[in-house]
Amino acid sequence: MNERLQGSNSDRSFLGDYFDVVAAAHELKSPVALIRQLALNLKDLDNLTESTRQDYISRIILTSERSLRLTSILTQSEKINEELFNTEPINIKQLCEDVAHELTPLYKAYGRKIMVKGRRSAPLVVANRDLLRRILLGFGDNALHYSNKEAVFNLAHNANKIRVGLRDFGPSLSGININNQIKQQRIYRPESSGLGLVIAKRFADAINGNIGTIRHRNGMTYYVDVIKSEQLCLL
Repeated sequence: MNERLQGSNSDRSFLGDYFDVVAAAHELKSPVALIRQLALNLKDLDNLTESTRQDYISRIILTSERSLRLTSILTQSEKINEELFNTEPINIKQLCEDVAHELTPLYKAYGRKIMVKGRRSAPLVVANRDLLRRILLGFGDNALHYSNKEAVFNLAHNANKIRVGLRDFGPSLSGININNQIKQQRIYRPESSGLGLVIAKRFADAINGNIGTIRHRNGMTYYVDVIKSEQLCLL
């Protein structure tokens, strides 16, 4: 069943009134708690092998980078109505591969993979590169805790748009509007407050894109529809 998240004029006030403190704290709680636990583990140096010690250090660095990325996205979302964003033709498959490459060390630390599947040569899309990248990074962060072994970016045509989706294997969510999705996210997907969905929708609106979900028997696909460029991709 395909469900498109329905926004409203209340999205902004909902974000401001509810998410400013509660959801932001929730999003940062998990990585901060992990950093604390890993740091405590490092105190017991006598019982750690060099390999284990290096693994803990690597995970602390990667988790810190994830926290900084979340903070950066939150900051960017607050400026979304204050800035004009230039759009350009973008090789969407290459951008997905760049995002997957950026997230690979983090996924590897959790014993998982993230990859790109789809067309060998996808058409170009028209979007703001930074905002689209942040949307895809948000999908990747969201799927980290709900992918059995791998999360997969899929590319597909949808009329005059390109659909970029990321499949995960977490609990399926129902509901036809964004507020219902968020409430269910907090209950059935405790690793995510749903803040990423609201922010991703705001970023997508800024580039004339649409955020949506597809329910599966054993998971969800989060996707963004982006306008297809008339230019030909030569790569």
